[in-house]
Amino acid sequence: MLIRRRSGHDIKSSEITSEAVYQNRRHFLQTASGIALGSLLLPLGEVLAAPEKYAYADIRGVKPNPKYQDKDLRKAITRPEDFSAYNNFYEFGTDKEDPKQNSKSFKTKPWTVKVHGLVNKPADYQLEDFLKPFDLEDRIYRFRCVEAWSMVVPWVGIPLHKILARAQPTSAAKYVLFKTLQDPTQFPMQKTSILEWPYVEGLRLDEAMHDLSLLTVGAYGKVLPNQNGAPLRLIVPWKYGYKSIKSIVSIELVSAQPKTSWEIRAPDEYPFYSNVIPEVPHPRWSQKTERVLGSGFFSSKQKTLMFNGYADAVASIYSKFDNKKLY
Repeated sequence: MLIRRRSGHDIKSSEITSEAVYQNRRHFLQTASGIALGSLLLPLGEVLAAPEKYAYADIRGVKPNPKYQDKDLRKAITRPEDFSAYNNFYEFGTDKEDPKQNSKSFKTKPWTVKVHGLVNKPADYQLEDFLKPFDLEDRIYRFRCVEAWSMVVPWVGIPLHKILARAQPTSAAKYVLFKTLQDPTQFPMQKTSILEWPYVEGLRLDEAMHDLSLLTVGAYGKVLPNQNGAPLRLIVPWKYGYKSIKSIVSIELVSAQPKTSWEIRAPDEYPFYSNVIPEVPHPRWSQKTERVLGSGFFSSKQKTLMFNGYADAVASIYSKFDNKKLY
């Protein structure tokens, strides 16, 4: 008798988008073909306002990476309107709807990214020069919010390890420290003390070099909306969403484990690793189950997957650690 084993990437039928919606979205993604990299910096509003000019997608010619195009995940892609409306971006406000409302005038051009620290080739890049040597990839990833909501998003970006390899980390580099832009004139909440500013996140170097770690400039075939971290954010899909820092201006290689923003604010709730470990409860709620974003608050929950479904890819790098210390 043949027994089908479910992998960590399988999706329940209740999570699957309807065929009609999926086919329409697939048609949209397939229209993405052939435009210059410089247009990545076009404001999303301009693209949406003039779809005939850009064929309603301004990141085109991006090749889907077949390794990250799971057909079940493709069927379960979150609606773009849900993705863009539900955000944690405390620089723009603490409610989920605040970032979309308060980020409309956020300026993402020009944008400078500083790569520095324990590297042989430090440099300050304009974003277009930062991206230019690399091919963008379309990758479909699960994404997990700490508040027990999950989504599936087609991200467009560059593997972080390619950026780090260009900088040539020295043997003393053990961690990567990321910083968000600090500009209280654009980020109103930076005038408050709700967090220490600028927002800071970090990864161990082997986590940063893992192929899943993605520096992201777009989603759904378009540049990132301001509220989703434009123009450059990190995606680390086996960790909770707050590790995926938004609007990055600094990537620094360091020797010691950095203190991250949420770790400083509430170390018992948001420790450095913040991996998705279902059996380890958050101090204020269980992490064993989750709801699919867009399904409604009263929808049935589904089981949270170890490492958000990426255990086969990343569990080995934590083999010497107690999982309870990794959340």
